[in-house]
Amino acid sequence: MAPPRAVVVAIVLAAASFAGWWFGSHDPAHSNPTSTTGQRFPAVVTETVDGDTVHVRTASGTDTVRLLGINTPETHHPTKGLECYGPEASAYTDRVLAGRRVELELDVEHRDKYGRLLAYIYLDGRRFNDRLLELGYARVLVIPPNGVYARPMLQEQLAAKRAGRGLWAAC
Repeated sequence: MAPPRAVVVAIVLAAASFAGWWFGSHDPAHSNPTSTTGQRFPAVVTETVDGDTVHVRTASGTDTVRLLGINTPETHHPTKGLECYGPEASAYTDRVLAGRRVELELDVEHRDKYGRLLAYIYLDGRRFNDRLLELGYARVLVIPPNGVYARPMLQEQLAAKRAGRGLWAAC
């Protein structure tokens, strides 16, 4: 004999509620799902390292984040030294992000070989990575399998280059 329809509906609703709670409270920064593209989670930028690397605090602790899809000129590299427009990119990232609440979005690969979290950073609903490109503080850097936003990011870089903004004028 089949269970009454109301019992089946109650079981399905309970399972869906539990799944929603679990996924909603789960911090993707410390998991390894196949892909979390499009899913964001909150963080606070506690310190900036340079133009494309920051330290954050999330629900599960602290982490170093390397911004995806971009590369800013170096300021602390052991062999490259100080690159043209590196201090300006670093200062801009610090001025805009330090102490701010942001959202992080991961791509396919979550960590690099140095153990840094790889993420797109959203500030006030807008991808900060793109802002660095738009203002000429960074160049596009796509390392597969990550690169979900490669095309719009390339468009930002090309517009900055055509307009001679930032490093495109100075370097």
